[in-house]
Amino acid sequence: MRFKALATGAALSAALIAPTHAQTEIQWWHSMSGPLGEWVNDLSKQFNESQKTYKVVPTFKGGYDESMTAAIAAFRAGNAPDILQVFEVGTATMMASKGAIKPVAEVMKQGGVKFDQNAYVPAVAGYYTAPNGQMLSFPLNSSTTIFYYNKDAFKAAGLDPEKAPKTWPEVMAAADKLKASGHKCAFTTSWMSWTQLESFSAWHNTLFASENNGFGGTKARLVFNQPLQLKHFENLAKMAKDGTFVYKGRGNAADASFPAGECAMMTGSSGLYARVSKDAKFAYGISTLPYYPDVKGAPQNTVIGGASLWVMSGKSADQYKGVAQFFDFLSKADVQSASHKRTGYLPVTMAAYKLTEDSGFYKEKPGTDVAVTQMIRKTTDKSRGIRLGNFVQIRTIIDEETEQIWAGKKSPKEALDEAVKRGNEQLERFQKANKG
Repeated sequence: MRFKALATGAALSAALIAPTHAQTEIQWWHSMSGPLGEWVNDLSKQFNESQKTYKVVPTFKGGYDESMTAAIAAFRAGNAPDILQVFEVGTATMMASKGAIKPVAEVMKQGGVKFDQNAYVPAVAGYYTAPNGQMLSFPLNSSTTIFYYNKDAFKAAGLDPEKAPKTWPEVMAAADKLKASGHKCAFTTSWMSWTQLESFSAWHNTLFASENNGFGGTKARLVFNQPLQLKHFENLAKMAKDGTFVYKGRGNAADASFPAGECAMMTGSSGLYARVSKDAKFAYGISTLPYYPDVKGAPQNTVIGGASLWVMSGKSADQYKGVAQFFDFLSKADVQSASHKRTGYLPVTMAAYKLTEDSGFYKEKPGTDVAVTQMIRKTTDKSRGIRLGNFVQIRTIIDEETEQIWAGKKSPKEALDEAVKRGNEQLERFQKANKG
């Protein structure tokens, strides 16, 4: 009897100590590694500590293409995450997956959270908005293409370290001097298609694809083999031949070469800032994407990169409420501003941009406002962004074909023509599969 009474007492005590509501877990699959992975973990921790009802569990699922493939498989098996981070080239594919996703505007409304789409930077919000005006995904890490250069290497080459090359002819002239001073890698780039074709085209107010770069519908076809893009790749081919441009591989393979001091100039993501500021042991500068001064209307604006958060369908009302609370937390101006300062990604709300500006951060860290000022310019139909189906496959085709140029196996014209032809086959497939 005494043992029974003790056991009953212990059970009663445990019931009193236990929380009345167990926390609802929100599974978040992402593709952030290194310093950016730490940032994602910290965001989740801050949110989890700010309230007791929900717990965001971030899980690294490999690169963007790997996490997207894993999520599709998980959705089919009935165990998809609540939130999936998808890079911008997967946007059209996710938009077409109507049964698999729940629009973020709907999630926020259902979760009882006030959601004002007009609070977001127009170029960012517009990219993730459906033709009916509904925002489909939440912009987490929006980036754009910028130019990094090594001030110490510039000084050693007799170049002005405080004057970044603003045009492509200036980049080529600087590359010659850097090579002459003994620098083995004067210029490199990450994300070949994004920096040298997609952003390059928008920056020059020139179409990458028809139908306003795909925003006009699935009839879009690639047109990046026009005279301007061809001239640019002919110049890059000359630089590759004389050793002033060094191709480092696909995706972000080139990212490590700049902070390591190996390559003196590079075009890449504004999100690389987190790594550069942490690892570079030299003075560096950040500047705008180079342009050709003889092109009318250039420079215009660069296009969005990075990724957004998509909410998967088939979850409970409580899970959606938790997602809405988390997105509301991520939208706060102080959270956005701190993330922007830490990572180099864009502040996705105008309030966060103003807060950062008022804090004196841009004056203290010159160049950190470059990505923002490139993106908040007024966009045109040619520069709003690029939204194409099967875009992941198209980027792979562009990598394959342009690699033939650096290897000396194809002329720039042959490579760009073939990339357009093969890419358009992908667009035709996507159009047929998404007629409804």
